[in-house]
Amino acid sequence: MATEVKVPVLPESVSDATIASWHKKAGDAVKRDENLVDLETDKVVLEVPSPVDGVLREIKFKEGDTVTSQQLLAIIEEGAAAEAAPAEAKASKDDKPAAGAEEVQEKKDAAKAEAKAPASTKPAPVSGGTGELPPGARFTAEKEGIDPSKVEGTGRRGAVTKEDLVNYASGKTAGVSGGARPEERVPMTRIRKRIAERLMQSKESIAMLTSFNEVNLGKVMALRKELGEQFQKDTGVKLGFMSFFAKAAANALQRYPVVNASVDGEDIIYHGYADISVAISTDRGLVTPVLRNVERMSFAEVEKGIADFATAAREGGLKLEDLQGGTFTITNGGTFGSLFSTPIVNPPQSAILGMHAIKERAIVENGQVVAAPMMYIAISYDHRIIDGKDAVLFLVDIKNQLENPGRMVLGL
Repeated sequence: MATEVKVPVLPESVSDATIASWHKKAGDAVKRDENLVDLETDKVVLEVPSPVDGVLREIKFKEGDTVTSQQLLAIIEEGAAAEAAPAEAKASKDDKPAAGAEEVQEKKDAAKAEAKAPASTKPAPVSGGTGELPPGARFTAEKEGIDPSKVEGTGRRGAVTKEDLVNYASGKTAGVSGGARPEERVPMTRIRKRIAERLMQSKESIAMLTSFNEVNLGKVMALRKELGEQFQKDTGVKLGFMSFFAKAAANALQRYPVVNASVDGEDIIYHGYADISVAISTDRGLVTPVLRNVERMSFAEVEKGIADFATAAREGGLKLEDLQGGTFTITNGGTFGSLFSTPIVNPPQSAILGMHAIKERAIVENGQVVAAPMMYIAISYDHRIIDGKDAVLFLVDIKNQLENPGRMVLGL
C-alpha cells in the first residue's frame, strides 16, 4: 500500500519552505515517526516524520528545492522490506586451488616491498559518510579529502557542519608555508536571509536610540548561592540570571506600559501582558521564542521555559507558534563575553533589553572602594513612541529590582 508524505500545513505568515536535507534515500527502509527530511522556513527548521513503517520508494524533490504547504514530498510503500544488496559471489574451498611454494614466496616478497614503500602524501579519500552531510559540508569534505567520521561535529545532534570541516582542514595545514587557502561560496539559509531582512527593516523603519546603565549583581549572586541548590532540588531546574532579568522586565513593563507597546500605522497598541522574546543563538542563526505572560510566571517556570526553548532551538524542535508574537525582547550577549553593545529592536516590538558579561570592577559603596560583580545593561527603543525619560526610568527600575532581589522575589 502506497502512503503519501506531504509538506505540513504552513501558517499564513510562512508561504513556502526549502528542502534542507534528506535523511533517507529511495529504497531505504523507514520506521514510523523517523525523520525523513528537514524543511527550512524563514523562521524554523521543520522535521517531517514517516507516517508508517515501510520503504521509501520515491522522492519528489531534491535538496534546495522550494515547496509549499501540502505538496507531495515522497511515497512510502507501507510494510515493504528494503531491497538487500546483492551478495558477493564466494568460491568454495574445494574450487580454490592450493597455493604452491613459489606463489607463497611471491606474496611475501610483495608484502615486504609494500611495507618499504614511502607513504603517500595525498589526502586520504573521503569515507562513505559524506552522503549524510548537507551540500556545503559535503563539498568541503570532498574538496579537502576529509573523512567526516574523524571530525567532531558541533551541529544539531552532533552533526558535522561546513565550519567543522573548514576548521579541521585549517588545523591540518596550520604552520605549513603555502598551505591550502580554501574558499567556499554558499547561499544564505532561509533563516539567515530572514534575519537580514528584519534587521534592515528595523534600521529603516524605527527611530532607534539606546540608553545604558550598570547594575551591581552582588545580591543576586548571593541569593543564587544561598538558595540555588534547594531551588534546583525542589523545581528540577537551575536558578539562573535570566529569570531575575525576565521577572524584573515584566514588572517594569507594567509600570512603564509604553515600553511594552507597538506601532501599527498611526496607532499605538498597548499590551496588557508581558510576552517576552528570549534571544537564543543556534548554529543556523538567532531565534527568539516567546515566554507568554511572564508577569504571572514563577522564577521556576521562567527558568524551565527558557531551558526548554534552548534545547528545542539547538535540536531543531521549535514550533512556528513558539516564535510568533512577543511584546518585548531580552538578549544576553554576555554569554559570549560581550561587555557592551547596542541591541537592535525586533519589530513590531518597540524595545529590547541587552544583558552583558559580569565583571568585577571597583565601585564606591558607603564611601569605600570595593570590588563588585557589575554588568552593563542597555535598552534600545523606538523613539517615535518612547521618550527618553520613560526608557531611562524603565532601565533604572530594572537596576533597582536586581540590586534588591529580595523585594522582587516577594513582589514588593
